[in-house]
Amino acid sequence: AEGLARINDQLYQLTWQKGQAFVYDLKTFTKVKTFQYEVDGWGLCSDGTNLYMSDGSAALYQRNPDTFKIENTLQVKSGESPINCLNELECVGDSIYANVLGSNFIVKIDKNTGRTVGAIDASSLLPKSNAEAYGVLNGIAHDPETGSFYLTGKNWPKLFEVRE
Repeated sequence: AEGLARINDQLYQLTWQKGQAFVYDLKTFTKVKTFQYEVDGWGLCSDGTNLYMSDGSAALYQRNPDTFKIENTLQVKSGESPINCLNELECVGDSIYANVLGSNFIVKIDKNTGRTVGAIDASSLLPKSNAEAYGVLNGIAHDPETGSFYLTGKNWPKLFEVRE
């Protein structure tokens, strides 16, 4: 499984290369729907109404949660340069936070325009001496009550609480 997002009483889960999204009942975890899609599934987040999906490119797909059809495609750019390798996503207000696979950066994206409006450098979280052993930054979660973000990665030994 890759991305996971919640809308109301349903959880949406992506597969990486199978082109399938599963929808589960939040209370029972019973699978209630399966959708097909054409790209790789890398990251998924919800603003409470819409789903936003990454596929490892510079595109974010706004998807309808009832049909999983693409309603809009955002080309994510910093200035005129596309930001490729968008991975894990977290929707917060009018922004989408995306880690850039293979880097220690999370970009803050305006969900209406696709333009980056900020970045978080997470390179100081782990010691540089063991950086390769820890794999890549690949986990973002936001706590709306505290405003904190929780960051982790593949093979990371810790979960870090940070503020923007």
